[in-house]
Amino acid sequence: MTKSPLAVPAASAVLLRDRPSGLEVLLLRRSLTASFGPGAWVFPGGRVDPGDLGDGPAAAGMAAEVAAARRAAARETAEEAGLEIDPAALVPLSRWCPPAIAPKRFVTWMLLGVAPEREVVVDGSEIIDHRWVRPGDAIAARDRGELDLMPPTWVTLWTLAQHPGTAAVLAAAGDSEPELFETQFAQTPDGLLAMWHGDVGYGEAAPDITRQGPRHRLWMLGTGWRYERAS
Repeated sequence: MTKSPLAVPAASAVLLRDRPSGLEVLLLRRSLTASFGPGAWVFPGGRVDPGDLGDGPAAAGMAAEVAAARRAAARETAEEAGLEIDPAALVPLSRWCPPAIAPKRFVTWMLLGVAPEREVVVDGSEIIDHRWVRPGDAIAARDRGELDLMPPTWVTLWTLAQHPGTAAVLAAAGDSEPELFETQFAQTPDGLLAMWHGDVGYGEAAPDITRQGPRHRLWMLGTGWRYERAS
């Protein structure tokens, strides 16, 4: 039996700003030759390095994990986008884990933060472009074939689109426990389906995706992507 690759700790900074037209979020485009997600539009971030673990005695537990993720997200934001952010100000939103069969596995924290009012400067190597965009507009652009988004990015954008501005997003995240998304994929006649905790088919080896019951899934179809969540 082939062993699944170990999951690598990682973190992303979901940087927000308010504009007259509404809430905007920073997206970066990965290099077309990147080994992971080539050409995809993502939030600044990357793996947790040893230096992100802190200088004190080795610590364990969720608090230490979040602290390391905050430092990693801030470091990667400086490297990829030229923006200095305060790690301690980042608010945990969610944590994402890919299926065990994924060839590369990153357990990624999504951390919310207010963007500094400075110019974004991409590194031109790993990151080749950037844009500030309203979350709903980014979702619509994906369906038009203009942006390549991965499921964690898409669902995070959908979550942001439910709020009118930065304060509301941060308040909602601060009042909730960070949600863990452990992804399970299923093939459909028209595309791919991602399922998470609470879905009627989640955890089944061969789920019947038509069965009635609670829903927590992202339909990734040729006609567009659609998030469905209902108890």
